[in-house]
Amino acid sequence: MPLTIRVNGVDRTVDVDSDTPLLWVLRDVLGMTGTKFGCGMALCGACTVHVDGAPTRSCVTPIDSISTSEITTIEAIGATAAGAEIQKAWLDREVVQCGYCQSGQIMSASALLASNPHPTDSDIDDAMSGNICRCGTYVRIREAIKHAAQSSGQGG
Repeated sequence: MPLTIRVNGVDRTVDVDSDTPLLWVLRDVLGMTGTKFGCGMALCGACTVHVDGAPTRSCVTPIDSISTSEITTIEAIGATAAGAEIQKAWLDREVVQCGYCQSGQIMSASALLASNPHPTDSDIDDAMSGNICRCGTYVRIREAIKHAAQSSGQGG
């Protein structure tokens, strides 16, 4: 059934079953492979995208639940103020090791900074819980989020 969804500011019409997970629409139908498949059960965070600014696990989000919501993926997060700060901090703090989980980590971190520009350690823990990094870069992730918060507070 044809559905129109708004992804990264562009309306896209897709012809998929209404219960198709958003992840597979993004990856297989639209060819946007930055969002990763991890567990398929919303436990690891690799598939995180923003739906109306909220971090959302796309592997368990049926496409028909999207309606008129704005979907933002890793491909466009750098166009947002918080996303740009997070991406720069990720590079400055050399967060990435294998990189597989990083799109989901960046999406969760940028949603945090967009809603809370000066997060505490507890805020960071809450926002990032459920984002699994098999390489264990959690210390660098926290440092990068703090760095991005400080940078955004100083105007970059």
